[in-house]
Amino acid sequence: MSHPLSHLGVIHTALSLVPLVAGIYGFIRHRAIDPATRSGKVYLLGLVLSVVTSFTVSSTGGLNPGHAFGVVILLIAFGGVLVPRLGFLGRLRPYLATFALSFTFLLSLVPGTNETMTRLPPAHPLAQAPLAPVVQGTLLVWLVLFVIGFALQCWHIRAQLRGTGQLQRAG
Repeated sequence: MSHPLSHLGVIHTALSLVPLVAGIYGFIRHRAIDPATRSGKVYLLGLVLSVVTSFTVSSTGGLNPGHAFGVVILLIAFGGVLVPRLGFLGRLRPYLATFALSFTFLLSLVPGTNETMTRLPPAHPLAQAPLAPVVQGTLLVWLVLFVIGFALQCWHIRAQLRGTGQLQRAG
């Protein structure tokens, strides 16, 4: 039987759904998580709140690798926000920024998938442990979708740069 969520766990879970929904909306509407859009801002705020509230819940009673993972996700996200301002990266800037923010979405799915599959349905969870084959298979599907999605994002960025003439000027 799965472990029930504490009140703080419920709050953390609800806040963790914010970047999930905002990220999916951003991918559909803007083809990326773009910090200049409302959905991008909501994604980043939700991501911060999700990681911060993760420190209030712990099955070990203290800091654990999951907390460090959350901090790494935040560092990558804010790197993605910073990259467009780094002129020395030239034409790579939009690709790196898109990669970083999309990668944070993928990384956020790891604990979300683990927690969901080891807790739901409550009476008989889909997986008994985070390393269960069903969890690993699901994470592999997320990885494949990420690779395909990022390739499509790169294609879209390149098309945009060609359309504005920036690709020819920068090359």
